[in-house]
Amino acid sequence: MSPAEDATPAPARRGKPREHGGTAGRGETPGRGGTAGRGEPTGRRGTPGRGEGPEPPGRALAVAAGLSIPLGEIALRTSRSSGPGGQHANVTASRVEAIFDVTASRTLSEAQRERLLARAGPRVVAVAQDERSQARNRELALARLRERLAGALRVPPRRRATRPSAGERERRLADKRRAAQRKRERRPPSSEQD
Repeated sequence: MSPAEDATPAPARRGKPREHGGTAGRGETPGRGGTAGRGEPTGRRGTPGRGEGPEPPGRALAVAAGLSIPLGEIALRTSRSSGPGGQHANVTASRVEAIFDVTASRTLSEAQRERLLARAGPRVVAVAQDERSQARNRELALARLRERLAGALRVPPRRRATRPSAGERERRLADKRRAAQRKRERRPPSSEQD
């Protein structure tokens, strides 16, 4: 017989039960707010403050071939998420806003800076509040920022002037003839009597 099977149940407590208040037995400490005992700060609804600031240096956001923007040049701001989410949305700063200052960046070349200023403006912003997790929203915001920067930096291909081929001209004229014939057939018969 193993020691786990040999264990006998502990005797029931006798005597007067302890009095802690209405929330006893739920891991909360009496006399403190509703968030006490859960590792969250008490006070004004236990909400963390808004965070804002650049990312720590060392890592980079790969935007395009030959261009990686250090995360130190991207400011991340967190705030409470709007929309559904129940109580969780009211007490966590899960909304993430990634901000890239084009004019202050030391990574961009002059041509890239001019292209971004012309197409996206002096600040490129991407917001994510889709997920409950702040870490996941941070990843989404950085991915959306990467897409916006890559789209604004993309150089459109030069358009080559071309002339329509002989076959295209013939097809266009045949379509015009068919349309004219169709309209002629829709006309009411002439009212002249013989």
